[in-house]
Amino acid sequence: MEDEKNPSVPEQTPETPAEETAAPQTPEEETFTVTKEQMEKMEALAGQLAAQQDKFLRLAAEYDNYRKRTAKEKESIYADAKIDTITALLPVYDNLERGLAQYGEEDSPHRKGLEMIFTQFKESLSKLGVTAIDAVGQPFDPEKHNAVMHVEDETCGENTVVEVLQQGFLLGEKVLRFAIVKVAN
Repeated sequence: MEDEKNPSVPEQTPETPAEETAAPQTPEEETFTVTKEQMEKMEALAGQLAAQQDKFLRLAAEYDNYRKRTAKEKESIYADAKIDTITALLPVYDNLERGLAQYGEEDSPHRKGLEMIFTQFKESLSKLGVTAIDAVGQPFDPEKHNAVMHVEDETCGENTVVEVLQQGFLLGEKVLRFAIVKVAN
């Protein structure tokens, strides 16, 4: 049985040295010898890389802050322009309201035309997010109402708005114009 060959062990021939026929070696870490100058140069390059990475991260953060700040400023400018525009149109609302009050209850084509214009104007304000401050019968709220008159009325409760002299408006939660009201004590 000595003549039988083991298939797991490669046969050595004069052409193949014994090292190649041995089991494959696992790759080991190669070690290099570096000089002090080379080590200092590598440390300097590593420091430069770290500085560039830090610079990049700071620049990215600065850009992100800039983007957020400009978006916020853009929204603020739009909101301010919207408020200024709506505030400039509120006297038109008042004049349309006074015009309708001049006609009283009469049924004329002029009144109907004015009512249609006033309704269209109120719808336009509503589309912009403007709402009228509901005041009559409500308790007096100094954050929404401006009291210019006080009356004694036994039928109304304490600090209750009994009449609106000039309509107030809100844009979302922001007061565009305070309602000028008469309050019962």
